[in-house]
Amino acid sequence: MSFLRALWYYLWIAPHVLQVIIVVLMIRRRWLQQFPMFFLYTAFEVLQFAILFSISRTHVGFGSGYAHAYSVGLALSTAIRFGVIQELFRHFFRRYPALEGSGRLLVRGATVVLLVLAVGLAFAAPGKGADILLNTTYVLDRTVSVLQCGLLISLFMFSRYFVLSWSSRAFGIAWGLGMFAGVELAAAVIRLHLGGFGNSSVNLITMATYHACVLIWIFYLTVAEREPRGVLKAIPEHDLDIWNRELQHLIQQ
Repeated sequence: MSFLRALWYYLWIAPHVLQVIIVVLMIRRRWLQQFPMFFLYTAFEVLQFAILFSISRTHVGFGSGYAHAYSVGLALSTAIRFGVIQELFRHFFRRYPALEGSGRLLVRGATVVLLVLAVGLAFAAPGKGADILLNTTYVLDRTVSVLQCGLLISLFMFSRYFVLSWSSRAFGIAWGLGMFAGVELAAAVIRLHLGGFGNSSVNLITMATYHACVLIWIFYLTVAEREPRGVLKAIPEHDLDIWNRELQHLIQQ
């Protein structure tokens, strides 16, 4: 077995083995209620890997049957990632219940704008490839990658107002998702023009990035979470605690 092939198998298998650790860790520490969608996403990735790996070891190999299973799994995984992003936004707004409605409107507005942009990009460069299913999957993958990158960037832009600590588990989950979504977006663009599964270099870079993301998630899940202190006092004109209390008073009147 060549070095590149051994590296490819390692980058394919290792992250999902580590994700089993994340699943066990979240169950043992009872974080399912705090991040249920992230738990679902992690468990689904492990299940998807088990199915794809099993298919690759049969007579089907990495042929059309594997490609179809990969396309279905990618679509489901992408949909679940949207749920994780929405979960992160809810997590950041939970300290300010009176602002939660405004936060939802902000997220929906950003989603509509990004969706229009993503669909426009998809029609502008539909890509090439003989396999219609794979080609369509990659177009959709690029579209949702634009959406996810935009939503995560907006999340990080407002993180200082949410008083989001760099040591929080939510920040670690968002950081990993953002890094993977950015690389996945670039890879989806390249694949659309190359057709099929793209080239080996693109796949290796994407897989290595995902491996790094899983390591980030494990790090943030194992390190003790610290609450931020005194952040809002430096910028009282943007004090969300004050806005939250005033809105609560208005609602109660």
